[in-house]
Amino acid sequence: MFVSAPTILHADLDAFYASVEQRDDPALRGRPVIVGGGVVLAASYEAKAFGVRTAMSGGQARRLCPRAVVVRPRMAAYSAASRAVFALFRATTPLVEGLSIDEAFLDVGGLRAAPDAVAARLRREVAGEVGLPITVGVARTKFLAKVASGVAKPDGLLVVPPGGELEFLRPLPVRRLWGVGPATAAKLARYGITTVGGVADMPEAALVALLGPGAGRHLHALARDHDPRPVRTGARRRSVGAQRALGNRPRTPEELDAILVGLADRLGGRLRKGRRVCRTVTLRLRYGDFARASRSRTLPQATAETPVILDVLRGLLAAALPVIESRGLTLVGASLANLHDDRAVQLALPFERGRAVDAAVDGVRDRFGSAAITRAVLLGRDPGPEMPMLPD
Repeated sequence: MFVSAPTILHADLDAFYASVEQRDDPALRGRPVIVGGGVVLAASYEAKAFGVRTAMSGGQARRLCPRAVVVRPRMAAYSAASRAVFALFRATTPLVEGLSIDEAFLDVGGLRAAPDAVAARLRREVAGEVGLPITVGVARTKFLAKVASGVAKPDGLLVVPPGGELEFLRPLPVRRLWGVGPATAAKLARYGITTVGGVADMPEAALVALLGPGAGRHLHALARDHDPRPVRTGARRRSVGAQRALGNRPRTPEELDAILVGLADRLGGRLRKGRRVCRTVTLRLRYGDFARASRSRTLPQATAETPVILDVLRGLLAAALPVIESRGLTLVGASLANLHDDRAVQLALPFERGRAVDAAVDGVRDRFGSAAITRAVLLGRDPGPEMPMLPD
């Protein structure tokens, strides 16, 4: 019986932001490094050994690792490093599906070299030409390749042999399955299910009854390594998002509203630039105790208009204010989903857009002190140097 070779690579840069800082400053190499002060954006593996994790408050991170070196993020340096690494990905194979700034799937099935040799060469090239460590997992499915890279971290290479997928998967903790967070893991643990094998052994109907149809069927398939998705190049994003870390300083409702204006302006601009529209608007919050919550609304009419997006975000935030007042807030974000090409959806007419902007201007005039500035923000234009900036 013919068994296909594992030809899908999941390449994932290790502690990306922190690794760039250690690369660029030799004095940081081998030392615990934290990127970001108020909230941890990234931590080197030396800092992770002390329990420091991404999204942790800076104060908690410094208590866990007093000797850590805290550096300010340099987004331009990280973007440049990402471009250099992705150039090496695309020089390896044209079939590259980027997942984020620091990870991608590669399909190397059309190359003459063995996939494990391709992966080893790619790791050498990234280390030699870009100066960064990268971990690669190799398997026959995207899901398993990503799991393999997670198991192999840091700075490793792991090939899941064909025919040995389930043997590799079954003993792994259930959190290795995509979509299993702390809440789902706790729910499964109450039924004695702590490994991927335990999920695979459950009847699909039982998982659906426990977790719902979407999550139940999804996890049942993954636990048995059923993942037919190919590596897709040039696929359009299904959602866009932006967020703002707030640190530990309490924010007034006026400050939060101004942050929403900025997020809505940025996301609306991205939609219009890509000639896309959205139907679902989601507000994402991280409270002072680092618990996360999200609130969504699906619109009856698809839109790319900043005022409409802003109005939805304001309503979602207003509903969450009582919880924010009692628990605090360390991060606010927004995302737009159910995206479509704007040519396929009839948008609001220009005079309708003008009325929407005028209404939004009335709502924020007092906060910015200038209706002209506010109108420029809502329409996606540069408001100029008079636009007030929020303190970090």
